[in-house]
Order: sequence, then structure tokens, then C-alpha cells
Amino acid sequence: MKIELSSLPDEGKAYSGELPQEIFDLPEGDAKPLGPLEYDLWVQRFGSELLLTGTLSAPFQFTCVVTLKEFKKTIHLEDAAVSLEIESAGEVDATDALREEILINFPADPRCDEGDEPEPCEIDSRYLSVDKTPEDGLRTPPRSEGSDRWSALDSLKDLKDQP
Repeated sequence: MKIELSSLPDEGKAYSGELPQEIFDLPEGDAKPLGPLEYDLWVQRFGSELLLTGTLSAPFQFTCVVTLKEFKKTIHLEDAAVSLEIESAGEVDATDALREEILINFPADPRCDEGDEPEPCEIDSRYLSVDKTPEDGLRTPPRSEGSDRWSALDSLKDLKDQP
């Protein structure tokens, strides 16, 4: 989103449109953009600063931290406010600032019950075999029975008593 400063009136100007999803450029294994970043902003200049206020929205595919299912969640910011310093006359590109505003609003622990179409967010009981009784017939992970892995560390505690 490029803003031509020479054509920006003192009272500000409305800008709306879309930025392509390629601007997100997220690493493999992270959230995946499913569409463009849509914006509807009011842009006004205050001295050497540009203030953009309004709505930002972009859909993403996240992986649920509980179920490991992929789900769609739209990051929607009703009252976005972005401030940019004007470094030179001419044109200001606000694309990176808008991208960052969306990215910092990603959920820390995405859950499928918080998606655009909420789904039940419960862990599959098959993955809880440690809590199962032996009668369930599920193999539990090996425990320290017969394992002498930690005995080497136990012998180190005796060394601290030596001069």
C-alpha cells in the first residue's frame, strides 16, 4: 500500500483495498495465508508522522495445539492504528507495517475451537495411554524400571561432600 504524500490532503484520506497474500512470506510449518490482507483505513499526516487507522483483515490456516487439526481463522482488527515516520517526501510504503500489525495479532496457542468455524477441541484419548489402566490393553511408554540411566547422576551428589 503506497501513499503519495503530495496528494494527501491535510484533513486525511480514506484508502481501501487488498494486498496479496504473498506479502506474509511465512516459513514452512507456520500459519499459511489463505487470502489477501484487506484494509479500510483513514490516513492522515501529523508533522513527520503518518497515522493509519481503521480495519485490517486476513485469513490464515493454523494448526490446533491440542488436536493438531488444521483450521481457518481470520485475523480481524477493527481498531487498527499504525504510525509511520515519514523519512522523505514523495511516497510512503505502508505494506510492511500492515503485514506486521496482522502478524503480531496471531494467537500464541491456536485452538480449533477459536477458528472461524469452531470445532470441538479435545485431545484424542488414544494419546493419553499413560493414564490408562493395564486392562485397557494400551501399551504404555517405558518407565525407569530396570533402567539405570540416572544412577550416574546419583553418584555425583556424593562428590560435593568431598574436600
